Order: sequence, then structure tokens, then C-alpha cells
Amino acid sequence: MRITELLTKDTIAMDLSSTEKNGVIDELVNQLDKAGKLNNVTTFKEAIHNRESQSTTGIGEGIAIPHAKVAAVDTPAIAFGKSKTGVDYQSLDMQPAHLFFMIAAPEGGAQTHLDALAKLSGILMDEKVREDLLHANSPQEVLQIIDKADDEATEEEEAETQAAATTPATDSDEPYILAVTACPTGIAHTYMARDALKKQAEKMNVKIKVETNGSGGIKNHITDEDVRRATGVIVAADVNVETDRFDGKNVVEVPVADGIKRPEELINIAQDTSRKPFVAKGNHKASNQSGSNEKQGFGKTIYKHLMNGVSNMLPLVIAGGILMAIAFLFGPNSYDPNSSEYNAFAEQLWNIGNQSAFALIIPILAGYIARSIADKPGFAAGLVGGMLAISGDAGFIGGILAGFLAGYLTQGIKKLVSGLPQSLEGLKPTLIFPVLSVTITGLVMVYVLNPPASWLNNLLLNGLEGLSGTNIMLLGLVIGAMMAIDMGGPFNKAAYVFATAALTEGNAAPITAAMIGGMVPPIAIATAMLIFRKKFTKEQKGSIAPNYVMGLSFITEGAIPFAAADPLRVIPSMMVGSGVAGAIALGLGSSIQAPHGGIFVIVGTDFSHVLQSLIAIVIGSIVGAIIYGLLKPKVTEDEIQSS
Repeated sequence: MRITELLTKDTIAMDLSSTEKNGVIDELVNQLDKAGKLNNVTTFKEAIHNRESQSTTGIGEGIAIPHAKVAAVDTPAIAFGKSKTGVDYQSLDMQPAHLFFMIAAPEGGAQTHLDALAKLSGILMDEKVREDLLHANSPQEVLQIIDKADDEATEEEEAETQAAATTPATDSDEPYILAVTACPTGIAHTYMARDALKKQAEKMNVKIKVETNGSGGIKNHITDEDVRRATGVIVAADVNVETDRFDGKNVVEVPVADGIKRPEELINIAQDTSRKPFVAKGNHKASNQSGSNEKQGFGKTIYKHLMNGVSNMLPLVIAGGILMAIAFLFGPNSYDPNSSEYNAFAEQLWNIGNQSAFALIIPILAGYIARSIADKPGFAAGLVGGMLAISGDAGFIGGILAGFLAGYLTQGIKKLVSGLPQSLEGLKPTLIFPVLSVTITGLVMVYVLNPPASWLNNLLLNGLEGLSGTNIMLLGLVIGAMMAIDMGGPFNKAAYVFATAALTEGNAAPITAAMIGGMVPPIAIATAMLIFRKKFTKEQKGSIAPNYVMGLSFITEGAIPFAAADPLRVIPSMMVGSGVAGAIALGLGSSIQAPHGGIFVIVGTDFSHVLQSLIAIVIGSIVGAIIYGLLKPKVTEDEIQSS
């Protein structure tokens, strides 16, 4: 596909009137809207600003390429505008931007569109093309310049492809550099970094091969033979790319923007054979990481490991919660064979969601945290630690601790046995690592972490008994807050067990506070994502509907991924919201006569308390949502990459 099939007369604004960044964005978005390319202007503009909040798309050399890949785009398109006086676009080189290309890509766009966008990003690195565009006087002239550059870029790509296919690999002393470029959207920066590196390498008479990790997948894939021949490797990426393949090579890792800003410096570093070689994460011989990697802070490292666990458990939370909610539609107790509402299909849905999907949440969380730290050898110990966290009433907090315990323990075991004879090398992954890591992790969980959790459960149960007959609103406040403090862990279970026991004795107040308090966190999280949309990633906002469904169904676990990823903000916010909801519910006289079912039992068992319960849920959820939204910072680069 040619670039001018996406960039047309209708999407060219020519001379922009705006003198500041937001004004330029507004003009280009309006141009796309007038051309009929968008179905939701507000959503598209929000996506553009979200991308700018990650890092500026003013890449320097007078160019800015704001872009977004979102469902608000009906038809893929490119808008163009220019400013001869220049606009402060917070560009990487701190210079004014003159040429603006706004890329609008639909979700799941065709590969031909992505190829055209990649080609545009590349040709803008040509100084003559930029100069010609700046002095163009009409849309027709802009299209002619782009068409000519498109033809030249296509011919150059074909020539490179043919040369690569016909030139045999040879061992020589001349430098051969590899590079990998990647950005979060995989649209613009990925390819501009590629072309900046290629053009600089050509000036320096250095052979280079650049692999791009773009929206259309990996292109120009680096082979084992390439790695063998390479003098050094440049990884210019803002997302995770596979680097273990470069074990033993001189590797420099930088943000993708550095590939655009300082290609000459990076190529020189990649040719410096005196630097420490890169050591792959899974290499048992590693005593430390290569000096080529920028060291990360302790907090950032912990965050990345934690997010690896959260992202892998999220599908289980959503799938299990939705299946359980569907089971409720057949009746609050339809999954119970002893109930008059019993439905065999509902029971199967419940079992799949609760007994299978939900049962795996904590082990998967722990397993993938451990794997992030220690690679595959840590996975088994993490899973076992997660299972023991469940049996020991340690909840998801125990799962997190088990994951980090298993991961770092396995790393220690790796170092401990690194000096064993080469003849025992094959026994390490199959026998030594799993047996030692699983055994020690299990013993620590059983004898160190689980006993305090059990003691805490008993302490809380006794405390709740003392509150029951004294202050009904205080009881609601405490039980509601406890349902949100660990969302399935010992605090939550202690409150729920006490409430269920009280219900069997004819006291419905505790279970009322427990159910309403347990419903609030997922609803509050979803509400926060609606009110503070710019503070959440696209993947997080995709869970808005599931969280409402799970919250209304009294499935507190819907909030666990958020609590696990950001406990210091989420847990206090949800505790306040749930506590307020529990206190209001009991203060207004709400009374729920069933131990589970959420909105279905609230509406279906006794209409006399429906209004009171709904008022409590709404107020508690709004309170929790607002507190969390105010505490939560804007979306970070780490959150974008892990999503």
C-alpha cells in the first residue's frame, strides 16, 4: 500500500494556525474527523494525549508524529499540517517542530496499512524530504513529495532484500552491528529509530541489520548466524524484547528515542569490544549482569516482577468471575445440589469459575512472580508456595510473598550450585533446582508465613464477636473494611466466616455488612476508571464491565489485580469505601438473609431492604473510587509496557 492511500487531500491541513502543542493536536484531529476517518473524536483525542503522556512524539529534526491505535478510528489515515514559525512540542532535541503527521490506526489494522505507516516514519528521516515538505504550497505538492519518497524507499527496500538474499554470510574482521527497535505502539518510533541507525551506519561504513518489533510483528528477524557474526548489539526499545539470544555479546540497551537521537554514539558503543559481555538472564554462569544494561532501582525491579504475576492471573480473575456471575442468573443458590433452585448447568459454570479458575489465581500469581525473578526454575516453587498460601489462609498477600520467596530463593540456589562439575549440569533444571526450591519454599510457607496468618484469623474473629452487640454501625464499618483489606485473604475470610456463623444464629447484620462491603471494591475500581480515565491503561479499562459484573455478584476478587499492583493506594481506598458502605447499610437497617449472591439475593430475597442496600453500595463505591482516583498518579511507562 502506498502512503498516499492513507494521506489524502482531505486529511491535509497545510498551514496550521496553532502556536502550541494542544492546539496542533486539536487541528489535526478535526481534520481527520472532517475527512470521515473517526467514529469518536473524544476517544481518539484522549488516546493521542495518553500517548503523549508516555513520551513526546516530537522526535526532533522539526518533526512530530502524534499517533494512536484505537477503536475510535473507522479508517486508517494520516493527517498532515505544517508550521513555518514552529511550535514548542517538547521535542527530544528541544527544538520547535514544523512538520506534523498524525497517524490514526484502527485496532487490528491490516498489515498493508502498518507497512505504509512504517515507511512514512522512515522517509521522514531524509533531510531533503523534510525541507521539501516545509516549503510545499499545496496539498497536491505534499502528495507529490511523499509519492516520490515512497518510490525511492520501496526501491531501496527491494535492493536491500535482494542483496541480503544473494550475499553469503562471511567471517570477516569488519564491524557488523545488530539492532532491535520497538516502542509501545509499534507504529512510529520503532521505524524512525531503525532508519536513523541505518543511515548513520551507512555514513560510518558499518554494516548493520535492524530487527523491528512493530504492530505487524517482528520484521527482518535476527538469526543465530547474525548473532554469531555480530560485533555488538543495540537494543533501542521501550517494551520487553527477547535478549537472551545475545548472550556473550556486547549489548547496549537504551530507550527507543535514543535510537533516533544518538545513533552515532550507540553504534560506537556497540563496536567497543572492551565492554563487559551481556549475560543472559537464564545463564547459570552469570555472576552479574552486563555493564551494558542500565541498572534499575529496587522498587522498579519489584514492580516489574509483581506485574508479571498480576498480568498472568488477570484472565483467570475475569473468566472465573464472569462464569460465577452467569451461574447466579439461574438463582442465588442454583449451583447448590441441595437447593430447590438447583440447576445442573449453573453448577457446572460455578465449578469451572470458582473451583477451577479462581482456585488457580493465587498459585499463578506466585508462580509468575517467581518465574520473572528466576526464569523457569523458579516457576514450580512459586506455584507450590501459592497453593500453600491458600491452605494457610494467607490469601493473595501470601501469594505475593510466596512468589518473591520462591524466585529469590531459586536465584540463590543457582549461585550455590554454580560450581558443581560440568557432568552434573543436566541435573540442575530437572532435579536440583525443583527439589531444593520447592522443598525450602514449602517449609518456609508452612512454618514461617502460615502460622501468623492463622493466629491473625483467630484474633480478628474474637474481636468481631466483641463488637457484635455494642455498636451496629461500628460493626458494619469494621466488617466492611475487613472485606476489602485483602480481598480473599485472612482478614476477608475472618470477617466472612464470622458473618456466616452469625447468620446461622439468626443475626443477619454481619453478613449484610460483609456482602455489601465485599461488593464495593470491584465496583469502586470500575467507577474510578470511568471518572479518572486518563490515569488507567487501555488494558485496565477493558476490565470496567467485568468488574461491575463481579462487584454486583459479590465477587471481591475482581479488584485483586489492582490491589496486587498498587496495594498502598488501592487497599486503603477500598477499605474506606467498603467500611462506609457497611456502616451505612447497617445504620439504615439493611438486612440480607443469604451468605452469597450479591445483587441477586438483595433483590430476590427480601424487597424491604433493597433501597437501603443500594444506597450503601452506591455511596461506598463512589467514596472508594474518588479516594483511589485522587491518590493514583498518571499512567507510567512501566504500566504501559506490562499491559
